[in-house]
Amino acid sequence: MSGKDIDMKSLSAAAQACVTKMQAEKVNEACIRTFLRQHEMLSSGATGSIPDSAIKPVEKLDSLDELTVQCENAILESTVVLKLNGGLGTGMGLHDAKTLLEVKDGKTFLDFTAMQMEYLRKNCSSRLRFMLMDSFSTSASTKAFMKQHYPWLYDAFDAEVELMQNQVPKVLQDTLEPATWPTDPSCEWAPPGHGDLYTALYGSGKLRELLRQGYRYLFVSNGDNLGATLDSRILAYMENNAVDFLMEVCQRTESDKKGGHLALQTKKTPGKDGAPATEKMVLLLRESAQCPEEDMESFQDIRKYSFFNTNNLWISLPALMETMEQHGGTLPLPVIRNEKTVDPSDSKSPKVFQLETAMGAAIAMFDHASAIVVPRSRFAPVKTCADLLALRSDAYVITPDSRLVLDEHCNGRPPVVDLDSKHYKLMKGFSKLVERGVPSMVHCKRVGVKGLVQFGAKNVLKGEVKIENPDAEKVYVIPDGTVLENTTALPSPA
Repeated sequence: MSGKDIDMKSLSAAAQACVTKMQAEKVNEACIRTFLRQHEMLSSGATGSIPDSAIKPVEKLDSLDELTVQCENAILESTVVLKLNGGLGTGMGLHDAKTLLEVKDGKTFLDFTAMQMEYLRKNCSSRLRFMLMDSFSTSASTKAFMKQHYPWLYDAFDAEVELMQNQVPKVLQDTLEPATWPTDPSCEWAPPGHGDLYTALYGSGKLRELLRQGYRYLFVSNGDNLGATLDSRILAYMENNAVDFLMEVCQRTESDKKGGHLALQTKKTPGKDGAPATEKMVLLLRESAQCPEEDMESFQDIRKYSFFNTNNLWISLPALMETMEQHGGTLPLPVIRNEKTVDPSDSKSPKVFQLETAMGAAIAMFDHASAIVVPRSRFAPVKTCADLLALRSDAYVITPDSRLVLDEHCNGRPPVVDLDSKHYKLMKGFSKLVERGVPSMVHCKRVGVKGLVQFGAKNVLKGEVKIENPDAEKVYVIPDGTVLENTTALPSPA
């Protein structure tokens, strides 16, 4: 494709300005086309809203625990493992690739991911392909890390490992023109969500290259989810059932009620050669940003909508290519309109829309799509410092193949951690909390920390524990070796 393929005269002045800006930054054509479709939807007043009246709950799905058949080695050899690595973890106060954060035993997310791949290549298939989707914010530091620690990945980094996420302009809410911010021009751009995976694969030519090299399946997961590892039973399930797109889901709990859920929607397919249109039920993903306010109570009803997307996805590469070719090299996913200010650190800067898509929304684009229920052990992302505390504790153990899984004494349920957001939302405060040591939590069901607290060395938490410090200035240091079991811990009066 070339820029000549875009009919500029048919576009609004605002859309034309966006195209000109993207072409000046050498954004690939597939991304420009995808963005133009989203911009057109925005111009027409579309919000990407999915009301309750348009969908139905999913009643039953197959379970991974019930599968016993492993795939043939030839299928493993035609599989690509890709980790999303574009996030900075700004919500935790980080300013570099989130996957460079220390997780356990001095090792980072990227360490564990690389070690998992080393194990798979040694014990399953040496031809297994590994890729990272980086953003412009994470590429340099990730490449430097690989050079220092994993030369075998660094040597293939540019040619095979890295897939670069696109960037798109933020648009002004009032005119939909591209925003400008001379104080910091980088603020004018935004990543288009992890749904950009498909556009990045196609627009970079890597999708065609993988197919030419004989790869047939792609397994994608978040870089901060170390429970998401290759499972040959899922590949066998896809192969034996001719599934083109498969989403791993978990049963929703109260802690998951604000996240996206799986649902069913009626899809009409035009008939061929004068035949009447046909209807069938297809799976779709609804995110909270796509739910009308009046339906939010229903959205959060975990008994009604009982499955949530883990963002562990399995995709047939030939089917992906065919589907994108049918849509002119794009995948027309529902647009998510995020309202922001052009400079996130300046609430008085111009109001903008960031247009994003969700990777899992592609489930509605494939005729042969499916979902499978997986155990919670395959979903252990770190979105907050509370998640990190549980992962660093002895509640999680490292397997011989470098996975992090719950200790058997946890009975399949990780400890629920509630940290005071005033003090422990960011890594700076969290680091002080565990500066002397991470407590044992293998027998802990729930822990809450409120106020200025610091764990001592070799603390042990059991059952349900609350730790509270009402003193706004003095840190409550829990004495070394203290065991807290089903109690509320308060500092002793001075």
